[in-house]
Order: sequence, then structure tokens, then C-alpha cells
Amino acid sequence: MQRRQLLGAAAVVPTLLAPSLATAQPPASVAKVRATPDRLIDLSVCTRPFRPQGPRLEVERRFGKHLVHHYGHGGSGWSLSWGSARAVLPLILAARERRIAVIGCGVIGLTTARVAQQAGLKVRIYAKARPPEVASSGATGMWSPESRICTEAHADAAFVERWEAMARHSFKIHQSLLGLAAAPLEWRDGFVLSDVPFDQPLAPVDDGEPDYPDLQSRIADLHPHGAPLAPGEHPFRVPHVRRFTQLTFNIGHYQRLLLEDFFREGGEIVQREFGSPRELAGLSERCLVNCTGYGARALFGDDSLVPVRGQTARLIPQPEVDYLLLYRGHRLAMVPRRDGLLVQVQRPHDFGNGDVRVDREESAAAVRLLASVYA
Repeated sequence: MQRRQLLGAAAVVPTLLAPSLATAQPPASVAKVRATPDRLIDLSVCTRPFRPQGPRLEVERRFGKHLVHHYGHGGSGWSLSWGSARAVLPLILAARERRIAVIGCGVIGLTTARVAQQAGLKVRIYAKARPPEVASSGATGMWSPESRICTEAHADAAFVERWEAMARHSFKIHQSLLGLAAAPLEWRDGFVLSDVPFDQPLAPVDDGEPDYPDLQSRIADLHPHGAPLAPGEHPFRVPHVRRFTQLTFNIGHYQRLLLEDFFREGGEIVQREFGSPRELAGLSERCLVNCTGYGARALFGDDSLVPVRGQTARLIPQPEVDYLLLYRGHRLAMVPRRDGLLVQVQRPHDFGNGDVRVDREESAAAVRLLASVYA
């Protein structure tokens, strides 16, 4: 099965298809989502920065600067951020500068800055916006380190090895953040629903997306195994249901944690938008790290970046709803975050779509679809 035929949260699906190591047990209670469009409290759109070659981690000399590029993580930015920042650190240290500048204040920019601080560097971030007014704020909030990370044609042995190292290091750091008072990360149980048996492939979707590599087998040991549920063991009207467990991010809390740690270590943020690369020459720092994500397409002329539109919506929080829900085939996801129940449907024409205008009816339809799955 190709990744594009499945859900936006691809990290879950291979786990769900793996043999179960435990006997399925009926959930003690499953609270029903109050899924009505009038409970929508926030809608946002972001463009995931997909590069067929995978993330750009390389150095160039420009305008007398040691310029490190660190962007293009597709839908894996939050998931791979710590491992990717560690991978790019040697390129930063090669400049032999004690003060560096990071361009961009999304998750890649913030974690790159934190890793550089941990290496003893002084860091200043230049960005046109800071959280929550950054593209990273529009993420769904599930750990998905392989989501649109590269095309199958570019997944050679060297790339896969580097990706696995990034995924494992990120996962380890994320586990160290569990249990904090603000709950930036949490493990959640959930259900994946399907109208057809899970061993049957879904109908192909003409969405223009390329084929993606199957990377999940490399980190299968990081996921608990899923288990099928029989009728009566779940509250859904959909005929095929599996239970799974997944790591999730509470985006707002996580962003605040990163910012607090960054400022605590002496970090600075300068609000500034760059219209051209030449404007970087005027910065006092001689080592710059470009973490502009999809913004690198306009700023640096990187036409290899492909926008993947993603609209998310949040329903009023329901603390009693503590489970994930994925609807295979309909590409629906519901993530129970602390700032609301996030709902998203991935549409066939989102790939290559850079339109960031909010479509309220799109999210209202997703909410109605969510309401329809309950018996």
C-alpha cells in the first residue's frame, strides 16, 4: 500500500497492520465527541514543505556568510525536529563561530536553536513571526516521522540510515518530555476505522502525489502493536475497527516550552522579514541557519519545494474524549489535544496546493463526517 492511499497520519497505519502482541479488550468507556460545526473554535491552514529529495541539510557560502540550510521536512517537522537538529549541528560548528543566527521560528528553527545552545553557542532568531503565528502551529499533532519525508526514488540506503537516526533520537528526546506539568507530549490510545477489511487495499486516489518509501519497518520497535476489535467492543457504526496507541503533541504547550527554554539560555528573537537573500548580508552574525520551511521557496528560490495544503480545525475541548480517531479511506483524523479536539480531512487536491485561505465548509464537513461514525 502506498502512503498516499492512506491517512495523513501515516505513522499509525503500519503499526495497525502488524500482528498484535496483546488480546484486544473492550474500552472501559468511550466518550462521544460532540461533533457539530457550531462548536468549531479555530481554523487554520498551513503548507507542509515537501522536498522530493528529503530535507535539505547542507552548507553554502553566500555574501560572506556561512549559510546552513535546514528545511524541507514535509509532514515530519515536529516528529524529526530534534534528530534533524542534531544532524545539522556539525555543519553549524564547522563555522567556528560562537554566535549564530537562526532564520525562522517554527519547530525546526526552535529546536535547531536549542541544540545549538546546548552545544555552547549564543543564538539569535530572526523571524517574521513567532509562535503561535507560525506555520508549525497548524500541525495535526501526531508523531509521524515518515510523513512526506521524500519520494521513494530518493530513499537510498544513505538517506534511510540518516532518517532512522533522526527518528530514533527525536523519539528519545520526546520521551524525556513526558510527564511535565504542561503535558507537551502524551501517549494516546485510539481507534482506526475502515469500511473495508484492513487486509484489503483502499481504492487508488488520483491526488497527484508521488510514491513514498515504506520506512516504518525500520522503527517498528518504537510502536506498540495494534489489535482488532469485535462488534460490541467499540461504539462505532463502521464495520472494521482496530485499536492502537500513538504519541501526540500538544502543539501550543510544546511551543511555549521551547520558547521558555530558549529564552532561559539567553536566546533572543528579532522580529524581521527578509525580502531577498542579500538582506542576510547585513546581519552581524557570520553563521546563519536557514530554517524557513516552505518560505525557502520564495526567499531562496528553491523550486524543489512542493506545498501540501493542510487545514485543521479545533472543536471546544472535551477532557473526557481522550482517544485518537482515524477514518481510513476518508482520510479523517481527530486528535484530542488540550487546546481542543483537532479535526482534519486530507483532500485529494491538497498536494501541490499553496492556497492558505481558510474554507470553513471544509472543516464543517469534516465535523459532520466525524459525527457520522458513532452508532
